[in-house]
Amino acid sequence: MATAKKGGARLALGAHIADVFFAEPLFDALPDVVFFVKDAQGRYVVVNQTLVKRCGLKHKDALLGRTSAEVFARPFGQNYLAQDEAVLAGGAEIADQLELHLYPNRDPGWCLTRKTALRDASGAIVGLTGISRDLAMEDRKNSAYHKVAAAARLIQERYDQPLPLPELARTANMSVAQLERYFLRIYQLTPRQVIIKTRLDAASRMLAGEGSVAEIALACGYGDHSAFTRQFRATVGVTPTQYRRVTAGA
Repeated sequence: MATAKKGGARLALGAHIADVFFAEPLFDALPDVVFFVKDAQGRYVVVNQTLVKRCGLKHKDALLGRTSAEVFARPFGQNYLAQDEAVLAGGAEIADQLELHLYPNRDPGWCLTRKTALRDASGAIVGLTGISRDLAMEDRKNSAYHKVAAAARLIQERYDQPLPLPELARTANMSVAQLERYFLRIYQLTPRQVIIKTRLDAASRMLAGEGSVAEIALACGYGDHSAFTRQFRATVGVTPTQYRRVTAGA
């Protein structure tokens, strides 16, 4: 059944798919990159081996013809599908969105996700393509690493407090523009993304304990419960309460 859906979707995607198949072996060789193509209904048409492994599966055919909602646990799958539907409906592409994913063994992993609509010759959207890149280790060989590292340490030490960019820039003895440029080179993230990642890393650990969501929000630098919940859901795809429920007993 998956093969039939897959074949129909490939025909609908037309010439776009030939270029994708040419690159598929290359993406199969990248263990830190998830790659996929989906049809206009959000069903997988092309996937790489990394995605297959991340889903806890053995063969690509187990993914082809299925949507994210059919593959990933609730409510993660439904959120990924909603993301796809927004792109397929003509919404702006998703570019380097910081996301926290849960793998089959319940271990969390950070990545940057990009999703782009595929269009036919008339401009109609016929599918989408996406890439999620695992965050790499910081580039310690960069000549500006030690300056930027001072700002990164400040984030680690004071993520529970307001961290305006000018203060971080002064810590690194740089302008705000320089700080943002070097953060991208060294961490593959903007300073704001590093702050979000640091806060939500701490929050995800705290959610394994007994503290209330409101207490965790305050401990992680959020002024109120609702702001924390909005940020957590936007980045992780679920609310803090849902995350606690999903990871309970992991």
